[in-house]
Amino acid sequence: MEFELGREIKAIQKMAREFARKEILPRVDEDEKNHTFQQDLVVKMAELDFFGCPIPEKYGGTGVGFLAHAVVTEEISKVSGSLRAAFNMQTMGTAMEICEFGTDAQKEKYIPKLVSAEFLGCIGITEGDAGSDVGNLKTTARKDGDKYILSGSKNWITYAQVADVGIIYAYTDPSAPYKGMSAFIVDMHAKGVSVGQTATKMGWNACPTGEIYFDGVQVPADCLMGGKEGQGFYHVMSGLDNTRLTAAAGAVGVSQGLIDEAVKYAKTRQQFGRPIGQYQMVQEELARMIVETEAARLMTYRCAAQKDNGNKKNTLETIMAKYYACDVASRVADGALRILGAYGYSSEYPVERLFREAKLYQILEGSANIGKMIIATDALGYRKANR
Repeated sequence: MEFELGREIKAIQKMAREFARKEILPRVDEDEKNHTFQQDLVVKMAELDFFGCPIPEKYGGTGVGFLAHAVVTEEISKVSGSLRAAFNMQTMGTAMEICEFGTDAQKEKYIPKLVSAEFLGCIGITEGDAGSDVGNLKTTARKDGDKYILSGSKNWITYAQVADVGIIYAYTDPSAPYKGMSAFIVDMHAKGVSVGQTATKMGWNACPTGEIYFDGVQVPADCLMGGKEGQGFYHVMSGLDNTRLTAAAGAVGVSQGLIDEAVKYAKTRQQFGRPIGQYQMVQEELARMIVETEAARLMTYRCAAQKDNGNKKNTLETIMAKYYACDVASRVADGALRILGAYGYSSEYPVERLFREAKLYQILEGSANIGKMIIATDALGYRKANR
């Protein structure tokens, strides 16, 4: 097993780090405060090929791989969770899903435009009663000649208000739980599509999130993912193997961002005549934060490397990386707050914002409890994760 990043990945890591420092950092606080969607930065990231790492060159990607994707995601997440979300909206949850399951025509039509951010994407899974229980969707798609009639609603959808195209999950056969689910590539500007107000969130405020309503939307039959009905549940579960890698990388990134700020503060903050970094209790806190983050990073990189080596169905390793990295992010956020004290609770320092961003990782792409259930049932032999 290799533990050193290759030259090409180091180069793109450096590029992403400099972009985050020069382009994102100077405006992140103001954009978060004003709930400003940073579309110009999303486009700039696309121009730097950030969204194309795992996408084949023939579809506009670079083909550098999943590890490169994880590394770039980590660097952006150190500074902005809102912009971290773009790596699922443009790459893993949309372009990669079409790349793996779409028809040749769908791949050629949509993937290059998502990778280049000409199209902004979204993923329509979650509903009021369908979160962890994906099979409980109520949205339906009824076949009507050469089109489907899409009816229902989705909530907590990232990029709901700005997306041009969405991967929307619906039942084509409601009488067949799970097996009757299908996926559609939907024009989000089509007649009958409407969106609700942006949800009020604790963090990630520069990332629009909201409800989407489908009122008898006519979807051309050639927009059925892969051209086959009944494949939706398989698509969504396989898609989570990719989006959860991005979540794990984002959690590692925000953990590292919190550590960087805590170290900086501990070296400069004076109490009782010396920097607080010289006190053992602060050192213990920092050491734990650093070691747990490094462990999470290694689990995440292992997961990405497995995918680069052809094992894209590494569900168990992916969910372990996601669960652990996201749990670590929450603990590291708590530790950083303890080190900074009142200043960590103040918007004067980045820790206050990073703290709020870290907490979301335990929820997105499957809650921590769902992750633990998958890991435990695999160990017990009740249901093997890698099948």
